[in-house]
Amino acid sequence: MHTSVIIPEKSKHFIDLEERYNAHNYASLPVVLTKGKGVHVWDVDGKKYYDFLSAYSAVNQGHCHPKITETLIEQSQKLTLSSRAFYNDALGEYAAFITKYFGYDKVLPMNTGVEAVETAIKLCRKWGYEKKGIEKNKAKIIVCENNFHGRTTGVISFSTDPSAKKNYGPFATGFEIIPFNDLSALAKALTDKNVAGFLVEPIQGEAGVIVPESGYLTKAKQYCTDANVLFIADEIQTGLCRTGKMLCCDHENVWPDILILGKALSGGTLPVSAVLADDEIMLTIQPGEHGSTYGGNPLACKVAITALKVLQEEKMAENSEVMGNIFRQELKKINSSHIASIRGKGLFNALEIKHTDKEAAWKLCLELKENGLLAKPTHGDKIRFAPPLIINKEQLMECVEIISKSIDVLD
Repeated sequence: MHTSVIIPEKSKHFIDLEERYNAHNYASLPVVLTKGKGVHVWDVDGKKYYDFLSAYSAVNQGHCHPKITETLIEQSQKLTLSSRAFYNDALGEYAAFITKYFGYDKVLPMNTGVEAVETAIKLCRKWGYEKKGIEKNKAKIIVCENNFHGRTTGVISFSTDPSAKKNYGPFATGFEIIPFNDLSALAKALTDKNVAGFLVEPIQGEAGVIVPESGYLTKAKQYCTDANVLFIADEIQTGLCRTGKMLCCDHENVWPDILILGKALSGGTLPVSAVLADDEIMLTIQPGEHGSTYGGNPLACKVAITALKVLQEEKMAENSEVMGNIFRQELKKINSSHIASIRGKGLFNALEIKHTDKEAAWKLCLELKENGLLAKPTHGDKIRFAPPLIINKEQLMECVEIISKSIDVLD
């Protein structure tokens, strides 16, 4: 833990248990949660908070959404897992639903976000060899600096974050890293005939909600099309209404060749991810060549259908767009020399801290916690603000007031 803070005895018990028996792979804020409902969470001491992380956008629909949890309970009492050795009555229904929902021929269901990224990489390479005619073992995928696509050994091979890579090598080859939001670098990289795909986050979340210039995605997709290269959108965090549209790519009417989804696909109830593509790409993978024991399980299928319906029925993209605009406007009214910049799209936002103390963002998050709002720094000086998409204006204004009051701790 970065800064000393007084922790209530009950919370300390659970924190100590984790410290003693759990791997030390996260630097968690010193709060122990026991309940969530809508935009709020409660700690073990009964204190109520606004959740401004939404489990990294996995609970876009709000904590414990009644329709989603009802589906979860109902299906969990019927059939949870059959494996893909047999058919079940939920997968076909889900596949038909999600492919129509996003406009693709096929879906490949997986569990975690990084599993879906790994699946997209395999699928892209398979297409590269079998459809584009790339020479064996020569396929390349272009990625961006400061990307975050997960933490498997394959995915960290093309990370530029030292903490993700130190002492985990040797790394996988077949990736070329270019700067994000740099079309000339992309154009140059695409001249290589061995390039099969371009993997990109429409907004770089973990890097600090880095929003590219308007038109970047449109031109990047066109460049890929012209070069016969697959445009692969990692919408695990930016998708499912987070940025004010169903997909972040929708802001520029860009249709990815391969679409990667996860997180809010289950409304935060269990790990569910998906890779979507058309037949020309998807059918390059044959039976036995890729899969997952839990991928496409009946419980996940039923929950994902409800989670996707809830997003549309409750107009969460529209609310995200309106509330996001208000949120950024109100944050810009805060008079503080410690705010370097405010940026975002919809309810996917970041506040960058300007301070001589490198622990300033962490200290601010501790103060926000004390005042009833939970957020977490990323890359030291950036704080991501991403509440559930059901937040209303009254709640949002209360949160802006908390942020405004809390930032005084840095004076």
